[in-house]
Amino acid sequence: MTSKAKTDPGHKEGLILVGALSLILIVAIDWAVSINHQLAVQEHGINEKWAQVLNIYQRRADLLPALVEKVKSVAIQEQAVAEDVTTARTRALGIRTTREVINDPTAMQSFRQAQQELGGALSRLQVTAAHYPDLMSNQSFLALEAQLEDTENSIAVARMRYNEAVRDYNARLTLFPSSLVASFRGSKEKADFEAPPARTPPREKLSGAFSGTASCYRADSRLLEIDTVRT
Repeated sequence: MTSKAKTDPGHKEGLILVGALSLILIVAIDWAVSINHQLAVQEHGINEKWAQVLNIYQRRADLLPALVEKVKSVAIQEQAVAEDVTTARTRALGIRTTREVINDPTAMQSFRQAQQELGGALSRLQVTAAHYPDLMSNQSFLALEAQLEDTENSIAVARMRYNEAVRDYNARLTLFPSSLVASFRGSKEKADFEAPPARTPPREKLSGAFSGTASCYRADSRLLEIDTVRT
């Protein structure tokens, strides 16, 4: 009886089926673990890039008090413009900036709006300062302006890298089989950080204005020379 049971074709097929199912289960578990690890790595990368964005915005906020004081000390009649920067800075620093912000589009929008308002107030302050020669020849003020310019460039780069990481992650969550693993682990789409409208630096505006004035002057001079020759 025992010998017949071992050589029974049905028994062999059952063993093969069990072995095949076990292999499929092992492959599926390994596949799920691999995707879970990849999603975790992507989430970690997004968190790191968001931390970089926050650090650079904090660097900009740290530069502003000294800049505001420089302007207030020279442009006494422009106190309101300087105070707008201080108020916007306080509001921006008061926005919740923990890691959870990237999981909440509403919170991200509040953060973005606060930073955009601060950027607008800073732009108005810089335009005002550009009309005061004493400020534009002050080396410490110019050094602060240079640091702010570098910081703004760093913000743009950090924001771009964060958004790229978020787009890749969110796209993966919509594709099978990653979407299946993501649903089991409770993964949700991350909020992107849209860039505010680009603004022209004050110096470029003024240089453009001076360039336009110079062009008009050269044109008027040329017309005057022509009239003189005709006369």
